[in-house]
Formats: sequence, C-alpha cells, structure tokens
Amino acid sequence: MGKRILILSASAGTGHIRAAAALEKVFSRMPEVEEVRSVDVLRYTNQIFRDFYSKLYKQLVEKAPTFLGWWYKTSDEPWKTDRMRLMLDRLNMAPFIKQITLFKPDITVCTHFLPATLISHLIAERKLEARLSIVVTDLDFHAMWLSRTFHRYFVAIEETKVHLQKLGLPGDRITISGIPIDPVFSKQGVHKRNSIRSDLGLDPDIPVILVSAGALGVSPAEVILESLFELSQPAQVIVIAGRNEELKKKLESLAGRAPKTLRINIIGYTDEMHRWMAAATLLIGKPGGLTISEAMACGLPMVVVSPIPGQEERNCDHLLEKGIAIKCNEFTTLAYKVNRLLRDPTRLAQMHRNALAWARPDAASFIVRTLLDENRRPQAPVEIGMVQKAEIARAARAGRV
Repeated sequence: MGKRILILSASAGTGHIRAAAALEKVFSRMPEVEEVRSVDVLRYTNQIFRDFYSKLYKQLVEKAPTFLGWWYKTSDEPWKTDRMRLMLDRLNMAPFIKQITLFKPDITVCTHFLPATLISHLIAERKLEARLSIVVTDLDFHAMWLSRTFHRYFVAIEETKVHLQKLGLPGDRITISGIPIDPVFSKQGVHKRNSIRSDLGLDPDIPVILVSAGALGVSPAEVILESLFELSQPAQVIVIAGRNEELKKKLESLAGRAPKTLRINIIGYTDEMHRWMAAATLLIGKPGGLTISEAMACGLPMVVVSPIPGQEERNCDHLLEKGIAIKCNEFTTLAYKVNRLLRDPTRLAQMHRNALAWARPDAASFIVRTLLDENRRPQAPVEIGMVQKAEIARAARAGRV
C-alpha cells in the first residue's frame, strides 16, 4: 500500500511555502507514494489569526523591522512561548486538526514551526500515528522550531546540527540536508550561462545584475536601482518586483531615467527565477533562506542589503563567513562596492566557486529519499520530557553569546 504524505507550512513570508512546494514536487514523483498533500495551515483558521500570522508579518518587515529583530532575540529561548503558542493554535485550528485525522498520513513534514507544534502535540497525545519531520528553512535555528515530540530534524548546515546536539537533541535524529528548493535549480548548469542569457534576450558579454524584491515585493528596490545609476561600466540590470504591481510601475518609471550604459528590465512575479539566477553575474537582495539556497545552487555571488533583523542577519553572517557574499550597509556606497566586484574577476570567480561548494540543489530529493527509506523501519518518536526540557533551556542560556 502506498504512503500518504502530508506537507505542512504557513504563509508567513513565502519561503516556507516554496520549500513545501519543492518537497511536494519530489514526493509526487515517487512510485511508493499514494497521495501527497501540501497544506498552508493558515487556510484552516479564522481571519483574525490568519492576518496575525501573514499580514502582520509583512507589515512589520516593511515598517518595524527593528521590532522583529527584538522579538526574534527575545523569543529565542527554548520553550519560552511553547505553552502559549500551543493554546492559541488549538483554539484557532480545530478544522485543521480534523483534516489531519481524516487524512491519516504516514509521514508529516513541516516547513514552518506553527504546524510542527500541533503535530507534535497530537503524536504525544497518541491522537495521530505518523512520523513528524521538521525542515528548518534558514541556516540558523530559532527556539520556536523546537518540538517536544518528533522523529527527525532536517537542517541546512553542520553548525546548526552541532548547536542542536549541544542543546541535548540526539544527533542521530538530526540530518544535514540543506534547504529544499525547486528541483529545477539543480539543472541550471553554470556552463549554460551564455545560452541562457541569449534565450532571455540578454547580451552574453555584459555583466548581469539581478535585483530581487522577493515574491511579496517588499524591499528597497527603488533605492537599489537608483543607486546603480552610478555604476561606471556597462551592465544589464534585471529587477524582479514580485507581486507588487505598484512597485513595478514605480520601477518602470524610474528606469526611464537610467544612463545609457545600463540596460534595465523590470519584471513582475516570475516562475523562471532559476533562469534569471543562472544568467546573472551578481544578485542584490535580502538573504532569505530560500533565496540564498537558490542563488548558491546557481553559483551566484550576492550583495546583501537590508537583511531583516533576526534570521536574515544570521543567514548573512554565514554567507560572509563562507565568502559567498558581501554586505552593503549604506546605499550611498552600493555602486562603489558593485563596481569593485565587477572589476575583480578573480574575486568574483572565487565567490562563484564558494557558492557552488556550499550549495545543496538536491536537498528536496535528499529529504524525500531519507524519509521514504526511514519509513520502512520501525522508529519511535523522540519525546522530550520535563527534565530534558529544563536541561535544554539551561544549555541554551549557557551557550548564548
């Protein structure tokens, strides 16, 4: 009998949903899978709760990123918000819980901590017989991802596994997988760059600067584009405006004032980001977990701007440490820093190699194969009791810098 797979996420930002979609695509190709469902859990809750998780997050990113950074740091303590979150989730997600029990999955995979908390509780209460795996969608780990009952964690890098082991989680239940991205990124061979540029109407001999505003179109893209007007050499600038039509119109108007040395193309939402990244010389944007994983798969060096305090700042730290990116703190120096990179092909080539060395383009396939292979063997969940919870909390406090 085929396996029933339930992939759970939440539309707070787009990265969690994209990771879920990548896993769904791979699971659906597996002959031993009878049915796979990918669910945004916020669709099963009331409007107030849904807005709190999705719309509020976007508003805070735009208007109060400093608050997000404060909350990220304040809440990064094991189990600090655990009881409150579980209570809110259970009050607001009764329809979702009913759907889970009716579907009776063999394997559940969570790409957001919100559904992971609920599934963990259902397994602990013996109300659900399924394996729970949690896929962390940033390079670092935040305490909200901790669940007291689980079967496996998938993390992006070895450092994160070391951190979790030091907290007291069993190392044999933590797998270094990378962050799951759409399988199309694994097919973007860097040797195809010139042909991809030609297919996209780009000049193969002129550097391509890709500016990403993210799928939601929340970024300082206008300021970035205007700053690039000061580049001292020819370049092709592609700006991905996402779903923000207002931003797209503003960028198109601004592009009309660009110097003749720049060829500018403004694009809205696209499902061909893999091709634009494969064609690019350099990516300018925010370091979200999915974005940086996609860029590394394409060997694409990055210029990080305006990282959201918290997870994106931590992602940025790893990119800088690994020589994959540079960071621009002031837009007044953006053109200067980009000019220096474009004039230093040796450094650009090394950043390209570093990106490929750290890339895990097949993360989604690796996670799916691991889960299906593991499901053939009996495995009890890890259950963290009160004593161990206290030990994990103490270890986290002792290890905080």
